[in-house]
Parts: sequence; structure tokens; C-alpha cells
Amino acid sequence: MRREFKLPDVGEGLTEAEIVRWHVKVGDTVKINQTIVEIETAKAVVELPSPFEGVVAELMGEEGRTMDVGVPIIAVDTDEPGEPALSAGGTAEAGQALAEDMVPSIPEPPAEEKRTPVLVGYGVMPSSSKRRPRKGGPAPALKSAPAPAPAPNAAPAQAPAPAPAVRQVPTSVAVLAKPPVRKLAKDLGVDLATVPGTGPHGSITRDDVHAVAETAAVPAEVTRAAAVPSGGEERVPVKGVRRATAQAMVASAFTAPHVTEFLQVDVTETMEAVKRLRTLPDFAGVKVSPLLLVAKAVLIAARRYPMVNSAWDEANQEIVVKHYVNLGIAAATPRGLIVPNVKNAHALPLPELAAALGGLVDTARSGRTQPAEMAGGTITITNVGVFGVDAGTPILNPGESAILAFGQIRDLPWVVDGQIVPRKVCTLALSFDHRIVDGELGSKMLRDVGAMLEDPLRMLAWS
Repeated sequence: MRREFKLPDVGEGLTEAEIVRWHVKVGDTVKINQTIVEIETAKAVVELPSPFEGVVAELMGEEGRTMDVGVPIIAVDTDEPGEPALSAGGTAEAGQALAEDMVPSIPEPPAEEKRTPVLVGYGVMPSSSKRRPRKGGPAPALKSAPAPAPAPNAAPAQAPAPAPAVRQVPTSVAVLAKPPVRKLAKDLGVDLATVPGTGPHGSITRDDVHAVAETAAVPAEVTRAAAVPSGGEERVPVKGVRRATAQAMVASAFTAPHVTEFLQVDVTETMEAVKRLRTLPDFAGVKVSPLLLVAKAVLIAARRYPMVNSAWDEANQEIVVKHYVNLGIAAATPRGLIVPNVKNAHALPLPELAAALGGLVDTARSGRTQPAEMAGGTITITNVGVFGVDAGTPILNPGESAILAFGQIRDLPWVVDGQIVPRKVCTLALSFDHRIVDGELGSKMLRDVGAMLEDPLRMLAWS
């Protein structure tokens, strides 16, 4: 019996998605819950599992094509005329209903958020998927199968080139790399045998892996531009994450009255603190950077000034003050700008916060960020310093009241005790919604973040 799998709404009210990459071809045998296709919605790249078991009869949409929700995208010839077979978890699923009911989990309020233990040193993470209740009775629980890591250079395009195969490192090759670095390389599809190590004794670091991954992950726009003759034009379709980002930024810029304040800060002591933290056993295997202490300073300041961590409810004419922090980190990816967030970041000890930030960025760069990981943010940090930029006027993430831009750290002349000496200096820029945060409150927030970065001991005093 031939069954058609219709494109489901994997977000909240999404109407279309682009087919990024097929994991199967006509004639392949598929099983229930096997990943068959990657799609890009307005929020993220999502892997869809097969609700049927059988042989692929037809692929109804080519890679790069945008399909409407509810339109069939694949046909599978099944052996059973009735319900599909039992899944690996032993749950009987009813064909298309499985796909239509499967949606990424949206975070519950912080006090009730379910957390799943993972490997030691990687912190904890929320459950990745859940079922939406079906009409006519309760839906059986969906047991998610582990999803394979997508190719890091898969990018939306009208006629994308096939993603290169990920080579596995032979077990006989001796590679100096810590377990977290090996996991990162696996997630990004990087062969450690091809990575030049810059760490002690030639060991491979996270930065080494990212350097190789970013070299391989060339955006589709760059590939197409290379084929455009000099003096010619090209048209890049605005869709997926890029279109969603554009719409969100326009809505934010023309809805919330933005004010931006700047503060130049001596962060010499913060840089010394970062060096010392890297030597502590508690931080072994996790990335410790200045961003970690900036994040900690923002979390403490948000607790001192709760109104900054709030949202404007236009419908009810209320200000919603949130006494928890889902800390967003703006991340530039080949697919566009996304802002995943660390859930309940305010409650995390510093080592767990470091692990969470590292995992969040790694997931974003590998293109595996899910819609649930971008939902529910309360305040955001954008690290423009990694691009060699001193400052800017960041636009608020929709639904939030403040965003902090963290500029590059440079050696500059600074007056210390009446003497001009070289110091590590950076510029902070805080944009805030002037309907909620007035100039005094915004200034206090920015002042305190700067004070904690000038003297990290204040973080202990104010915690």
C-alpha cells in the first residue's frame, strides 16, 4: 500500500519549509523514526523522521524547493495495508498522524522544565521533542531516536551541491584531543586527522576544530557569487532563517523605541580572571572566554534590576517582569543570524554556565539548533568583538527589553592612579526598550555590568 507523508508544521503556525537535504532516495528501505529529510523553517533546520516502514516510491520535492505545510513530500510503499508497524520504542503510530503530531518541545515555565542528564561535564539539557495531543483521545508518547549530525556546509540554495561525506577517523590514528573536542568534531563533521593542533604538545583545541569547520562551511551566497561575471547581478532568495530574521528585526525596530548607551571598560582584571579559571579542574574540558564573565555579569545585573529582564504585553497593556533568565547569545551561522538561549541561566554555577554557552554555540555553528532552543529568551548578548568590531547599536530580540553588545578587547592607553599605562579595554553597548527601561535604569544596568568586568570580585559581592 502506498502512503504519502505530508509536510508537518514543526513549529507554531508555520506555513512552509524548504527541503535542504534528502537522507533517502527512491528504492531505499526506510524504518519508522528513521531520519528521511532535513527541512529549513523560518526558525531552524529540523530533521523529520519517517512515520512509515517500507520502500521509498517517490520524492515529491527536490532539494532547495520550498513546500507548503500539508503538501505530500514523499511516498512510501508499505507491506501492511493498515496501521504502520511498531516503532523501535514499541509504540504503534498511525502513519501521517505521527508526523502531524510531532513538534519540537516548547519550554515550560522554568520551575517545571524537564531536564535530562547527559555526559559528565556537558551539563544538562531539556528534552528535545514531545507529542501534541491528538483529537479523539490522548496521544501515545513519542520516543525520539538519536538524530545524526547534519553536514555543516549544507546551506539553502536553488541548486545546492551535494554535501560532502563525513569521513570517520580510523581508530589506528593517534590524535591528541580531549573528549569534548572529539565530540565537537563529530558534531561538526570534522575529521580530526585533518586538523592541525595548536595546543600543548600538538593537541587539538576547540578553536582548531572550528577553524577547519568554518573553512568548509561556505555559504551558498558565496558559492553563487563566484559564478557571477564581473559587473553582473545576482538575486539571492530571501527565505528560511534569513527571512524570519529580517521580519523580526523590522518588527522590533519599528515597535519598541530603542535607546542605546555606550561604556568603555578596563577589562584587564577580567582577562586575568579568565586565565586563572582555565587552570581550575572545575573548568577542564569546557571553553572559558571573556564572554563567560560578561554573561555572569549580565545575569547578576538582571537580578539587581528585574525590570530590564521583562517584556511588553501590548494586548493586556502590562509589563511582564520575569524572575528567571533565559540568556540569549546571538550566533552568526551560514544560514543567517539566530539567537538560541540558555534556559534558566541564572541558576547555573559558573562551570555549568561555561559548558552551556559552549554547547549552545557549537550547536548553532553545526546547524542543529531547534526551534525550542530559540524560544522563550528574556535578555540577549551579542559578541561583536569576535568580528573585530568595537561597538554598535544592537536591535532588540523581539519580546525582550535589553540586549548587550560586547566589543573587541584591545590594548589601549588608560589612566591608572594618574599614570598612563597600557590596559585591556573594550566597549559595551546596551540597547533597551524605552517603554519599559528609562535612562536611569538602563544606565545603572550598564554601569554595574562594566563595574563587574573592571573588578570581577564584585560578582561575588553582588551574587
